[in-house]
Amino acid sequence: MKITEIAFTVYPVSDIKRAREFYEEKLGLEVYEEVDYEKEGGPAGKYWIEYEVNGSIFAISNNLELSEQNGVAFEVEDYEEAVATLKHAGVTFVTDRIDSPVCCLTLIADPDGNLITIHKRKT
Repeated sequence: MKITEIAFTVYPVSDIKRAREFYEEKLGLEVYEEVDYEKEGGPAGKYWIEYEVNGSIFAISNNLELSEQNGVAFEVEDYEEAVATLKHAGVTFVTDRIDSPVCCLTLIADPDGNLITIHKRKT
């Protein structure tokens, strides 16, 4: 398995408007990509907001539990090979494959239960 980069870091937020005001107005981050889940057939009022910071992505979302999926996402060269390698190594999988319009991912846990996203952009 080859990790090629950190795909993104995400923080779950309870109030998307308040969080956006903080990150955009106080920290000066500019939106790189915004997903309105309702437009994708998901729940209303839920968003995934990405900010590009010198080639890396920092994201916030109010569509995650506050303890869910906060942390790092590793971009892998070959998603299927990475999953097979991790399963063979006995790594704990928290989710099965999750597909979105732009990527596929799965969540694993480290020995302390910290979540790590294994991520592959669709090209």
